[in-house]
Amino acid sequence: MAKARFAAALIVLFFAGASAAQKQDQKAAKKELQPEEIIKAFTAKESQFLEAWNQYYYKQVATVKVLTDDGVPSNEAMTMVFEVVFLDNGKRDIKLVERTGHLRSVLWTPDDQDVITNYQPFALTTKDLSSYDLKYEGKERVDELDTHVFSVKPKTLADGKLYFEGKIWIDDGDLQIVRTVGKIVPQKENPQFPEFETIRQLIDKKYWFPTWSHADSVLEYTKPVPRRVHVEETITYNDFKRFTSTVTVKPVKK
Repeated sequence: MAKARFAAALIVLFFAGASAAQKQDQKAAKKELQPEEIIKAFTAKESQFLEAWNQYYYKQVATVKVLTDDGVPSNEAMTMVFEVVFLDNGKRDIKLVERTGHLRSVLWTPDDQDVITNYQPFALTTKDLSSYDLKYEGKERVDELDTHVFSVKPKTLADGKLYFEGKIWIDDGDLQIVRTVGKIVPQKENPQFPEFETIRQLIDKKYWFPTWSHADSVLEYTKPVPRRVHVEETITYNDFKRFTSTVTVKPVKK
């Protein structure tokens, strides 16, 4: 009986070892994509992401707080709630449905609102790729994801246009952006744009949509008098519901 148990144990160990070796062989055999291939793949996915994003309803809550010099929240804060609506003609619109609080130290302008509703999240599509320089920074583990990191900056700054400058993290499996850290450029004297970190999560098992953005920056103002203002902004996205879509994320050939 003891010999039988010993033999069974050897069989289990053999197959466990064989399985582990097979997984190692499969991992080693996986083709290592070059930066140019990663860029081509994720920008194609971003084009699909942006098309899908424009076909989803969601609620966006933005909270802006003015902090003291040592980072303690003051009594100065404002919260805005936006909802995506689809008009009878099928067009998409973002409506401000609620606004509470008031800012005294910071001038909140239409440009600021445009940034949080239209330039967040940043999407680097195939169409926009020619406007940016990308530099591969290597691999990095983000939570449970293996990612490729790229620095991104605009090649030129065209008059009247806003661009993204910062870093993006590309999931090694899905080849989609899962994290961005950067700011909108060019910066203006009044208002300045803070640096945002944006985290995406998988929605409907196919699209990496933003769910949380955060900025904690000291902004330099020149008007009406020179001053420095410590501002914290938090944006959340939730209640995702598909309006209508025929968009699918196509597999990328490796």
